[in-house]
Amino acid sequence: MNMVKKVISKLFMGSIALALSACGNEQADQNQQGPTSHIQVNSAEAATAASYKTIFQNSVFLGDSITEGLSYHDILDEANVMGDAGKTTELALENIDDLTKRNPKFVFIMLGSDDLLLPPQITDNPMQYSLNYYEKLIEGIKGKLPDAAITVLSVTPVKPEMEKEFPGYKNINDYNQGLKELAAKEKVEYMDLSPLFADNKNLHTSDGVHFKPEFYTRMLGLLKDQVK
Repeated sequence: MNMVKKVISKLFMGSIALALSACGNEQADQNQQGPTSHIQVNSAEAATAASYKTIFQNSVFLGDSITEGLSYHDILDEANVMGDAGKTTELALENIDDLTKRNPKFVFIMLGSDDLLLPPQITDNPMQYSLNYYEKLIEGIKGKLPDAAITVLSVTPVKPEMEKEFPGYKNINDYNQGLKELAAKEKVEYMDLSPLFADNKNLHTSDGVHFKPEFYTRMLGLLKDQVK
């Protein structure tokens, strides 16, 4: 990635982060983009979260601000989460060395939501551009952590109003199909998170992109068999 594109990408994703943080009154100012601080974890969720901290103690979740919600809501410890607002697959390449130092047995990658919003100054085809870097990311992690089990997580849906405001989100389903094919090519696991929304349409925070604590406990419940 040349320096000009890198600067444009970071500035653009920073502006998107600010725009999303302003979408709802309840949205907390967490790195300009993050889950709402007004939602508290109830006692049952807290107990579940405590068990998940043990279950996923040898795992690291790498991703953007949606991933960051795992530690922000205290579902997992910060040592097990590498999530930053505005992170794209391309920018995530910079995290491989840090990930290697943490030496996880299991790596879960949750990226792509921000990639779909990349501007034309970066690429005319955000989906393919992102998938190309996703492949480099997976191969980079394999090279540094050859014994780690890698699982690619699908991009989560957004509320319809956010698709209208940010049309790139309309490509989430196509992007997830690309992720599924990439995972098969790279011989890593792929996990479709859409079943989490089948019986609960109220998992989003007020911004229509990020999630309440219940989403994260549901997600980890879906993933816990991956770390056995």
